[in-house]
Amino acid sequence: MSKYPPSLLFLIAYLKKLPGVGTKTAERFAFQLLNWPEHQLQDLAELIHKIKKKICQCPECNCLMEGSACLFCDETQRDTSIICIISSPKDVFNIEETRSYRGLYHVLGGLLSPLEGTTPEHLYVESLKKRIQSKKIKEVVIALDSTLEGEATALYLKEALQGVNISRLAFGLPIGSSLDFVDGGTLTRALLGRHNF
Repeated sequence: MSKYPPSLLFLIAYLKKLPGVGTKTAERFAFQLLNWPEHQLQDLAELIHKIKKKICQCPECNCLMEGSACLFCDETQRDTSIICIISSPKDVFNIEETRSYRGLYHVLGGLLSPLEGTTPEHLYVESLKKRIQSKKIKEVVIALDSTLEGEATALYLKEALQGVNISRLAFGLPIGSSLDFVDGGTLTRALLGRHNF
């Protein structure tokens, strides 16, 4: 790889910064870009240059928005009695795809992680408390990852948001799965999250 022209090496190094992109994939991407017509490269460069100016975080819910109105805060389209807490703006799109939730959202901006130095002060918890009070929220849905950091954050929120009904996404068996292929942690979650049948 050291025999590549310096500009190509520079491009490969930047492409490797993308998640899941190793050296070989970055090389394939770089060589593919070299085959693109000049106008497509210009369009891509322009898009990358302007993306941070065009897309920003909503000052209320911290979801991504383009323009002056946040789709996820539109009170004419959303159920304002329920709010779903997520860690990242990306999570809102996964939940929206299910078409089974029409409430408000609140992006925390991460998960508690003492090893990485992420403490409650780094998260948007105070603004969440204010929204719960001002909107008279009846239910808070905690939709965080089922990881050590997600569990720690969920427990912290449970303590911090006392006085409001709190629910948590159910974790359990995937549809169509056989018990032979389910790991112990997932099976434990399924047993603990069981409901009347």
